[in-house]
Amino acid sequence: MKHLILVACTVGLCLSGGAEMKVPAVRPDHPRLFFNVETWPAVKARAEGAAKDDLARLLRRCDKYPVDPVCSGAEPLVFGEVKTATGTHKITEATPIKPVKDWGSEAAECALAWRITKNDAYLQKAKKMIAESAAAYHESYRNGREVNWYSTRRILALCAYDWIYEALTVEERRSLIVSLVEHVRETLNPPRKIVRRNNGGITTGFYGVASLPWYAGLAAAGDGFCDEAAAKLLAIGYERGMALLKYRDEGAGDDGALSSATPGYCMGAYPYAHFNFLHTAMSAMGLDLAKDYPRLALFPNWIYWSWIPNAADPTKPLYSGFGDTQHGQNELPTWRLYEHMTQYVHFFGEANPAAARLAASLRARSPKCDLGVEWPVYPFLLGTRPMAEPFPAETLEKLPLKARHFETLGQILMRSGWTPDSTYCTFTAGAKLHQHKHHDENNFVIYRKDFLALDSGTRGIETDWNLKYYYAQTVAHNCVLIHRPDEPLPAYWGPRYNGLEGKVNYGGQYNDVMATVLAFETDASYTYVASDATKCYGKKCTESIRQFIHLQPDVFVVYDRVGAAVASDRKAWLLHTQNEPVVEGTSLRADCGKGRLFCETVFPEGAKLEKIGGPEKRFWSAGKNWEVDQRYLASAERQAQRTGRGPYFGNWRLEVSPAVATENDRFLHVLTAADVEQPKGAQTRRLRDDTRDGVAIIVPEIVRENVKGRLEASVWFNRSGMVGGEIEVVFTPVDGSIPQRVRRALSQTVLPQEGLAEESLK
Repeated sequence: MKHLILVACTVGLCLSGGAEMKVPAVRPDHPRLFFNVETWPAVKARAEGAAKDDLARLLRRCDKYPVDPVCSGAEPLVFGEVKTATGTHKITEATPIKPVKDWGSEAAECALAWRITKNDAYLQKAKKMIAESAAAYHESYRNGREVNWYSTRRILALCAYDWIYEALTVEERRSLIVSLVEHVRETLNPPRKIVRRNNGGITTGFYGVASLPWYAGLAAAGDGFCDEAAAKLLAIGYERGMALLKYRDEGAGDDGALSSATPGYCMGAYPYAHFNFLHTAMSAMGLDLAKDYPRLALFPNWIYWSWIPNAADPTKPLYSGFGDTQHGQNELPTWRLYEHMTQYVHFFGEANPAAARLAASLRARSPKCDLGVEWPVYPFLLGTRPMAEPFPAETLEKLPLKARHFETLGQILMRSGWTPDSTYCTFTAGAKLHQHKHHDENNFVIYRKDFLALDSGTRGIETDWNLKYYYAQTVAHNCVLIHRPDEPLPAYWGPRYNGLEGKVNYGGQYNDVMATVLAFETDASYTYVASDATKCYGKKCTESIRQFIHLQPDVFVVYDRVGAAVASDRKAWLLHTQNEPVVEGTSLRADCGKGRLFCETVFPEGAKLEKIGGPEKRFWSAGKNWEVDQRYLASAERQAQRTGRGPYFGNWRLEVSPAVATENDRFLHVLTAADVEQPKGAQTRRLRDDTRDGVAIIVPEIVRENVKGRLEASVWFNRSGMVGGEIEVVFTPVDGSIPQRVRRALSQTVLPQEGLAEESLK
């Protein structure tokens, strides 16, 4: 490697602890971004060899780009109004706007094409694209509008400059880099208010303007054109990048997570931020940082546990529909899966071979096998290191471990197996990472052959009121409500509704603090979770503790201890279903696709069961049906017609309330996930003594781990005082073999899990 020169390492940054952060030296030559003179031969060889098809596609695109590119869309914004199904909304400064049409990404493509082919036509296009784009960035800021919600195209404009640096004259270099750097500086201190400026920091996806200084600093460092500005930007960028790695490494915990449990984000643009920082720190500074942040390697573990195989279309896996997601199809977003998993193998293949093998396993299941979705260098950069060997499919499908507690995300993911016929459940409690999370502590979602107990509502197109006033609120989830008259609505993002209905909290939570997970244990027979969400409900609540048991393979027991500060504050236990349920006495049956859910209310005695929903009340809260924008609804329904599933907006819900309002109530429900042909759910019998509530359960015919048998269980819960109880589970095979029996007190602690938490994955 060429000798590094000291460019910005004398710039110290005062961190929160008072220490100075020294910025490492940047190599003096170009290219520096993603590759350098030492690594370029391998990148070029891959482009002309294993990735030649990607190169051919790149060259075809570059051939079609104009010789004289023109940018557009940087003009001043005009605000107005738009009519939707729920009324007329103003287009305000918070409304999404169209991005500027610049040529940053195309410039990077042409720069790569030139480096590989040395065709001068690509070089000339790249130069003009950079210049035109930089001018458009300045115009956009003069007019008070953000260039783009994402920083991607501007980063690629900087990369393009770096990649063609050697072919530029001194004046061309000065003109291009000074203009680009000046724009990045104005993102730090805008000349005026900038509409839709995404300044999200390291706790978010870090794909807005806050990520730009690092790349501007690297591109311009030490070249004599704007060295002082470049040094300052580099220092800012390095501090932010290192803080990002630290935050994401700590946020991963010992299970695997990436800043948010909403897949559209953590499996979408979020990973690019740390991957690109790792790539460029290596190429420009020689820093191999991945080994210092080993918990980043665990993120594929969360994808594996969130993944629900889709029998109807194996290329489109499903998931529970957590957080700010549309609920249209509840499909796990896999359009970047191949790319992201390749990155995990690239960086962590040696540091964590097991995690890299899991990433390779998910990569092998990706419906799309393309790199460079947004970053054109990836097809030629990734693959220059050895790939990992995937785990055998049987190993992943028959993992003995039945539940995984992702502590930082506040999720306990349970399942009976990892096949399309398995039963899946997501329980929400105790998140430390709150990005795009709803007011939904102690919520559960159950899937068996379709979504049986689900999250309801939808994000829509963000111009209607469903997002803020229903979908994100507790009423849209399988939780407990405590209705306090005239209580103000908990905050969430989205368009504001000024009517009286929009000012009332319909019995929900305030997530200023999250629930506390009191206990978690799992084995081959059952998984148990205890969670205290009392503080989530504010002063109206004296107790809200949910104990949740998954009896293998498909029976669930839910016990809630709920106390209201005022006895007259009505309580309601919620269960959301896709289709209208049949309610008879204390029993519910609801079908969805090829799945069926049974629910039996065991406590409170004499409970009132009410079903709410249908076209006029499917999003009912605080006296109003918060309907979805008709444009989005039409699109979602067209997609549902194509797939035969969804949209999973949850059209009905069951509300279970005590017959008489009291300060303290106990709810106990038994749910059975089944095939649609199954006529009955688990048989139940109420148990009660001086201090405990319970239920006896019998399932005469059940299949557990491919063995037919009879399941009998009894579960007791402490009615008050210390949270706990006792469980006995007996599985008697029909073949006459020895019954499998488990009897013990319910755990009082949280079972520790670490790494991949399973020997067969190591």
